[in-house]
Amino acid sequence: MNISFEKVDNVNALLTVNIDKADCQENVDKMLKNYRKNANVPGFRKGMVPMSLIKRQYEKAILAEEVDKLMQDKVNEYIRENKVNMLGMPLPNEEKMKPVDFDTQDSFEFVFDIALAPEFKIELDEKDSIPYYHVEVSEDMINRQVDMYRDRAGKYEKFEQYQDNDMLKGLLVELDENGNAKEGGLQVESAVMMPTYMKNEEQKAIFANAKLNDVLTFNPAAAYDNNEAELASLLKIKKEEVEAHKGNYTYQVEEIQRHVPAELNQTLFDVVFGEGAVKSEEEFRNRIKENMENQLREDSDFRFIVDVRDYAMKKVGELTYPEATLKRVMMANNRDKGADYVEKNFEGSLKELTWHLIKEQLVEANGIKVNDDDVKAMARQTTLAQFAQYGMGSVPEDLLDKYVKQTLEKPENVENMISRVIENKLGETLKGKVSLDNKTISLDEFNKLFQ
Repeated sequence: MNISFEKVDNVNALLTVNIDKADCQENVDKMLKNYRKNANVPGFRKGMVPMSLIKRQYEKAILAEEVDKLMQDKVNEYIRENKVNMLGMPLPNEEKMKPVDFDTQDSFEFVFDIALAPEFKIELDEKDSIPYYHVEVSEDMINRQVDMYRDRAGKYEKFEQYQDNDMLKGLLVELDENGNAKEGGLQVESAVMMPTYMKNEEQKAIFANAKLNDVLTFNPAAAYDNNEAELASLLKIKKEEVEAHKGNYTYQVEEIQRHVPAELNQTLFDVVFGEGAVKSEEEFRNRIKENMENQLREDSDFRFIVDVRDYAMKKVGELTYPEATLKRVMMANNRDKGADYVEKNFEGSLKELTWHLIKEQLVEANGIKVNDDDVKAMARQTTLAQFAQYGMGSVPEDLLDKYVKQTLEKPENVENMISRVIENKLGETLKGKVSLDNKTISLDEFNKLFQ
């Protein structure tokens, strides 16, 4: 058996593998013996089938399988041991790869195209200036967060007179052309409506300042702009029946419910941050500010990596890639995406590949490593952030542990966590090495950076 490696140019190479039948014969013979031992062939006792018959039926397939296995193992071994900086996977060379005939050949040659990563060097130090954005937490931002917590912890209470955003419950009665209750018409008890969401302003105005027990006449079809789904839901009928019930209706107001935000008191503080964690409005607002600053710091760190990427890619300049081979690799990995997938996405893929190669160099140069504890901590941080989006500032440890465990059961989630840990560690390291161009900006200004 022999393997040879030939560089065609700086980014293309040929890997040739020559395998003799003798290299696989021992394994082939073992497999044939196992087949013979377990073969059930009419006319022969188990284990007594002539080897010549077993060979005739199975030897070719076994040889092909063993040659393929040995070839793949040796190719991977060569690439690993010789530290070939390969992009994608080896692809059969369409010109040099000859057809293999396992019936007549005693030796087999496989020739692969290898896409090599372009050679370059990237270093970042104090001579490199990269912006770092500090986002101010304004009083308005804190107020909005306080209002959000109050709304989420609020409840519905009953009132005597309607206001915008109130929810009504009442009796809905279909009318005839004379304005009387329609004989055999629709009647919906406890029909729930929120006039605020009506599309027609004139119909919406009918409910302004309505009081309990008021009887109001309106047209649901006009109110909801003939939306079949909404009308069917309100009238408790099928969509196909809506067309026959587009006249006027009376609505007797039987209940008015209004969502009332929670009081800004110890009960709310305990719901948001856990019992006794904060004990005054000032502490509550300070804790909200601290949480927002931590979240925005994470956003600033993410933006820093984006700017590192842009800066480093400009510093490296345009790299030469083995485009023809990479397109074949991309096509092989996306056979289900259509013939034009590669052309549409190739340029973007090269940019992602360039950043990947730059990041690999920076990670290695700075000795950045990831362990299990790092991954678990990132999963925990991610889970806490998800709970925070739903207004849960305090999460029981057993519930948190459960969600973290479920997250890490999926390999794709683990890969995502590893990637995020690497970028976080790289960002922290580079913040201490490059010259930071510190800028303090508002949240709106910060968000515009991503547009």
